[in-house]
Amino acid sequence: MGVIRKTKSVEALLNEFKDSNEAISAKQLIEQLDSKFNKTTIYRVLDKLEEDGILHSFLGKEGLKWYAKCNGCSTSEHKDVHPHFQCLKCGKVDCLPINMSIPKIPNRKVEVSQILIQGLCELCFT
Repeated sequence: MGVIRKTKSVEALLNEFKDSNEAISAKQLIEQLDSKFNKTTIYRVLDKLEEDGILHSFLGKEGLKWYAKCNGCSTSEHKDVHPHFQCLKCGKVDCLPINMSIPKIPNRKVEVSQILIQGLCELCFT
């Protein structure tokens, strides 16, 4: 996709991720921004930010789509090969800083892999 225009919708979505390392669900983003932008605009901008390697997405509990900041990704390659953790008590979702290698499968080319680990986070575990 290339360079993102700094529209009000792009800036608003980027601000949601600015000071947090946690993932945010599409549903939550729509609820937080619904007074400023419609749902279609939010999804369009999220898709654009993902294409440009700024955010990555994954499916969480109950099939909700979650978004988190990328680290070292670009328009041509996502390097976010890591598991995500979802707390079953408080619902917090975050990226785990664990390197994972995707196995090579004969006669297949793996393009995307998602690993979701569920349990209790550091706050709910104690």
